[in-house]
Amino acid sequence: MQDVHDLALMLERHTPILVIETHEEPRALDLLTRLAIKRGMALQQWTLTDGLRRLGFGEDPGLEQSEVPDRALMHIKQQQQGGIFVFCDLHPFLSEPATVRLLKDIALQHANGGKTLVLLSHRLTVPDELMRLSARFQLQLPNEQQLMTLVQEEARRYTAQSGMRVKTDEATLKRLVANLRGLTYSDARRLIRGAIVDDGAITADDVPEVSRAKLQLMDMDGVMGFEYDTARFGDVAGLDTMKQWLQRRQQAFLQADANMRPKGMLLFGVQGSGKSLAAKAVAGSWGVPLLRLDMGALYNKFFGETERNLREALQLAELMSPCVVWIDEIEKALAGEGGQDNGVSQRLLGTLLTWMAERQQPVFVVATANNIHALPPELMRKGRLDEIFFVDLPDAGVREAIFRIHLGKRGHDADAVDLGLLAAATEGFSGAEIEQVVVAAWYASSESGVADGASSRHQPLTTAQLIDAANATQPLSVTMAEQLQHLRRWATGRSVLAH
Repeated sequence: MQDVHDLALMLERHTPILVIETHEEPRALDLLTRLAIKRGMALQQWTLTDGLRRLGFGEDPGLEQSEVPDRALMHIKQQQQGGIFVFCDLHPFLSEPATVRLLKDIALQHANGGKTLVLLSHRLTVPDELMRLSARFQLQLPNEQQLMTLVQEEARRYTAQSGMRVKTDEATLKRLVANLRGLTYSDARRLIRGAIVDDGAITADDVPEVSRAKLQLMDMDGVMGFEYDTARFGDVAGLDTMKQWLQRRQQAFLQADANMRPKGMLLFGVQGSGKSLAAKAVAGSWGVPLLRLDMGALYNKFFGETERNLREALQLAELMSPCVVWIDEIEKALAGEGGQDNGVSQRLLGTLLTWMAERQQPVFVVATANNIHALPPELMRKGRLDEIFFVDLPDAGVREAIFRIHLGKRGHDADAVDLGLLAAATEGFSGAEIEQVVVAAWYASSESGVADGASSRHQPLTTAQLIDAANATQPLSVTMAEQLQHLRRWATGRSVLAH
């Protein structure tokens, strides 16, 4: 097994402290046991509940009260016998000076005593005093062939228990396996089993559920969220230039190598103009998962943790590839002013820019911004993002299409109203404001129906009701006219008009 071979190499390098971060403690202990047997080394394990005890083979240390970590470490320091000593979940004690000193003392004995310490935990920060005496080892994750083997094993297991074959198709099976990449063996097996036993089949509906569960397992469900509610380009009115640009790049994103693959785009414009819906439509139309990166959730009060959160979120995006990563209102996280955030926003920017320029996996970034002036110029340089689109207010034809979409969503016949008149009455309205016109008219119609003693559930909306709702609304293009004109002047010559 490759993991055992790699672990043996690390021992041969005479590294006194090995750090293993994993949720698969039993698998790590099994690998260490195999290695100890193969090399004829004693193996002992410490836990807070059981203390120091023999693992695999070798003499029992016979130490009383070894649940106290310093007592167990002192015993190891004083004994002459070498071997591998595995400390499970020692991380809460690594802030104790005595514990750190004892670990260092044992590590310094390594050349003479042949003692190797293994710190095994789900997450572990090595104290500065031990950095140069330590090396990290990462358990290998299953590849797609191994994941397919897990699916086959679980399918056979289900068939043996139920007497029924698991139903699926090749395309769905490949999508499921692709979405399992980045998980441990045990986590992948658990999600596969859950997808099968639910209905005895692996269907397209299981794929997004697996993706969401994967985010939760990797502790990023809050920083990086899985979006079920994707859309199609047909759900987005207007933005024809942007749609054509994306359609020309779809096959290259899915099939081309990293040098030719599109990297992403930035959408900016008026609030409510459809930027978020466009981001959802990219993923929905390309048939890939949509991940939403919450930049605000990255921030952590501890130094360095914010940047670590971003790195882990970006690594997760690569594991979910091919996918679309939607960064909404990106300027709010990267526009730190005057060093008021102790340089966190600048470090975040540096991490994000490096990843955007160097990533090899098919991850398409859709960043949206309301305030383009707050964004650092480095982010908008070509090579990190392929294009910058300005999303302006919809023209008359697009406003008609938006009315048609939102009336249809609510069960109303768009041909029963005068769309041209409605478009004229809503000049300067954004897509979100037009949607609210339809909603307001529906509520007004419902109240009128109740007052008349009739049910309004199936009563169609009239042109007059919609125009009354529009006249009662003051759009942002009026209340923020100066800012909008300034935004349009900036966009001219600097960006591509998305409509």
